[in-house]
Amino acid sequence: MQLQEVLYGVAITNLVGVTSREVSALVFDSRLVAKDVVFFAIKGTLSDGHAFIPATIEAGASVIVCEVIPAVRDEQVTYIEVENSAAALGIMASNFNGNPSAKLQLIGITGTNGKTTIATLLFKLFRELGYKVGLISTVENHINDQVIPATHTTPNPLALNSLLQDMVAADCSYCFMEVSSHAVVQHRIEGLSFSGGVFSNITHDHLDFHVTFDNYIKAKKAFFDGLPKSAFALTNVDDKNGMVMLQNTKASKKTYALKQLADFNAKVIENSFNGLHLDIDGADVFFKLVGSFNAYNLLAVYGTAMLLEQDQLSVLTVLSRLTGAEGRFEYVVSPQNIIGIIDYAHTPDAVQNVLNTIQNIRKGTEQVITVIGCGGDRDKAKRPVMAQVACDWSDKVILTSDNPRTENPQTIIEDMEKGVSPTNKRKTLSIVDRKEAIKTACHLAKPGDIILLAGKGHEKYQEINGVRHHFDDKEVLVEQFNLIS
Repeated sequence: MQLQEVLYGVAITNLVGVTSREVSALVFDSRLVAKDVVFFAIKGTLSDGHAFIPATIEAGASVIVCEVIPAVRDEQVTYIEVENSAAALGIMASNFNGNPSAKLQLIGITGTNGKTTIATLLFKLFRELGYKVGLISTVENHINDQVIPATHTTPNPLALNSLLQDMVAADCSYCFMEVSSHAVVQHRIEGLSFSGGVFSNITHDHLDFHVTFDNYIKAKKAFFDGLPKSAFALTNVDDKNGMVMLQNTKASKKTYALKQLADFNAKVIENSFNGLHLDIDGADVFFKLVGSFNAYNLLAVYGTAMLLEQDQLSVLTVLSRLTGAEGRFEYVVSPQNIIGIIDYAHTPDAVQNVLNTIQNIRKGTEQVITVIGCGGDRDKAKRPVMAQVACDWSDKVILTSDNPRTENPQTIIEDMEKGVSPTNKRKTLSIVDRKEAIKTACHLAKPGDIILLAGKGHEKYQEINGVRHHFDDKEVLVEQFNLIS
């Protein structure tokens, strides 16, 4: 492709060399450089791509996109100076792939909790309605019935635009995509054309990356700030920061709520382990999903479908049949009628939502046993809070490992223990080995009791010292249920 075409829409601050040349690929990893590629020198958290410019030229790079043009230059190379190399990568990746996001209706879903469930339900709904659809999510990506493993909530711009191009080639009309706060700040969604944005909620998370809660809110809001006038922006007004998201958006502003008047409303009539009975915009519907948090997720999906001009009866009929995303309040029942719930909840608010849902459904005599850990190399401030929430809402709590990454799992548990009050200590155990923790929970449980395995959900691994070992909460739980049957 001609470099001039790939550069369309990029704000160039300085240019050295010619733009009338062919480029074979775009690369931001210096190890992948080959002949006639464009190399993007990006300043990362661990390294600065500018340090690799000489090596990439030696390896065949013919174009360098950078924030500072080197003092020593190669006359055969074109140097393009921009304010932000990561932002330029997003725009150029979109151009290089033929701007695929403009050729389908791309809907972005953001928020702390609920992104995966909302995106997955939208994908399933529109597939059932007869459309060709794409999904980009934390659990897995889809192009119609083709499943593509997911590595990040929101992929890098090259992978993302390649995936969107494949969706266009497969005649997809819609793509539903999770948009993480990291992706916004790191310009992974730069250059994309969104037809709509959905906000679920926001609670304290990822402060290891954003440092302050205010920065985290601004990252979410920036997604809505960037939506075009032709798009819609749908927000949860029951969340205290819901309207903040719409303050500066040019998109059409729409709202949903359970507790106050909004464009799309629902009321919980009944909430049980069998599902949710809702009055949704005046229609009486029973859904398979459980919990008030899922009432919000269903309402977000319904509102999105209405804004995409779908038939109300068809949407509600299909939604009533659907199950949620893997590892999101997913439950199995043992032969002794012990209920095991697997949930991705890894923030204090998400854990409280799940435990609150269990409290609302339980009959009152059964125990709630929670197995919970916190990730290593992540926000340490939430560790004692996570333990406190688990203890306050459970009859027994087992503190254990999540993904310790490069940290000592015992140290993580000690951080969590700081949130356990003296009165809660008697009902708390600490077991570093997660499998042993789940096994212990199963042996402590009596018929009718409820076990919550929080934090890992759909994940099929445990990351320890940079190595991902196979580990599946559901697999371990089912194995233990069968052993004690």
